[in-house]
Amino acid sequence: MPNEPLAIGDLVAWLEAGSKPREQWRIGAEHEKFGFAKDGLRRPGYGGPGGIEAMLNGLTRFGWSRVEEGGHLIALERRGAEGLSASISLEPGGQFELSGAPLRDIHEICSETGQHLVEVKMVADELGLGFLGLGFDPMWSRSEIPVMPKGRYDIMRAYMPKVGNLGLDMMLRTCTIQANLDFESEADMVLKFRTALALQPIATALFANSPFTEGKPNGFLSARANVWTDTDPDRTGMLDFVFADGFGFEAYAQYALDVPMYFVKREGRYLDASGQSFRAFMKGELPALPGERPTLSDWADHLTTLFPEVRLKRYLEMRGADGGPWSRICALPALWVGILYDAPSLAAAWDLCRGWDIADHERLRRDVTRLGLRAEVAGRSVQDVARDMVAIARQGLKNRARFSGGMVDERGYLSELEDIAESGLTPAERLLEAFHGRWGGDITTVYAEQAY
Repeated sequence: MPNEPLAIGDLVAWLEAGSKPREQWRIGAEHEKFGFAKDGLRRPGYGGPGGIEAMLNGLTRFGWSRVEEGGHLIALERRGAEGLSASISLEPGGQFELSGAPLRDIHEICSETGQHLVEVKMVADELGLGFLGLGFDPMWSRSEIPVMPKGRYDIMRAYMPKVGNLGLDMMLRTCTIQANLDFESEADMVLKFRTALALQPIATALFANSPFTEGKPNGFLSARANVWTDTDPDRTGMLDFVFADGFGFEAYAQYALDVPMYFVKREGRYLDASGQSFRAFMKGELPALPGERPTLSDWADHLTTLFPEVRLKRYLEMRGADGGPWSRICALPALWVGILYDAPSLAAAWDLCRGWDIADHERLRRDVTRLGLRAEVAGRSVQDVARDMVAIARQGLKNRARFSGGMVDERGYLSELEDIAESGLTPAERLLEAFHGRWGGDITTVYAEQAY
């Protein structure tokens, strides 16, 4: 007998199934980085002796398993303690991404990140490659960046210019750090979502690290964050409805149903459904697959093609930070865990931003891309809000009392953010000082100073 067609309740239940009791909460960290050839600094292509495929093959010596698509090696997976999986995947321009396993504390996150970066450096050194921690490619134009052989990216590259001016930059020239966190219930999800979404631009300012384009200052502190303001209005932004009365899993599902699709995956192939409606798919009226109805796997795939500043799947994804050095890869999950995993800290953080209105959210999102910590919101400087936000996170990590083997808690991972907030200078502004000063306007120096 064929399966019953999905109803909206099934889609909502899929989201709600992510709810976990507090003792089962975990933390996931993801980060992307730009590869470059040490000889000439070019972004590596997929094939060849110094290419991304060779990088992936080289990493298999560390226990990573191969994932192929259409005969191409496009990702790696590795199971760790408790059977939890991490993966290495490719972004469209060959940006190398670690999607870490769901771990218990920031100590484990930072250890996992460090192990990954050591493994990557060992293989990269053999291939004459390096990897760079920035939010936007500092040197190369779109046309100079090789494209990776993944089916979904071909579909996205064709669709992006139809809906925004900077979508191809997003695909090819940006890198981010991301933290993924759990929720206990619908009410817990709602409070975390609202707080994290409102404060995401403050994190953008603290992590702003992309002031260069094609060798010169670009007028932004976070060019990466600016890209998202002109990528695709249907699937990006601050999601005003999250702050409205009655928000919950169903409201998010209804939003996702109205975001145009990119693709449907069948038998390992991506079928182009760009611009088509998941609502029509639910009725068996999808032009790409007439008469066929979606599975929950199709729903899960569709949710990965939404790109708001905070994204809901079966956990919440914090998406507002530029790529950066190892220390800030550890700092981002520390910031959000301190705020979202301690009830008093979550309440205090919501108090910071609960009075902001929709206009405040939208203005702040745009202003921090250029002004960083000098932006203002609701009569306060972003620097002042950032100080408060980091202090709240510090208290939350103290309350968590998760200690390393050396009996040190998680608060130390915030030290760099405390310095940034106190100084009022974003990482991007420090890079600009170096560019105009000791670098003598030579952008190639960034590859030496910001490489892992």
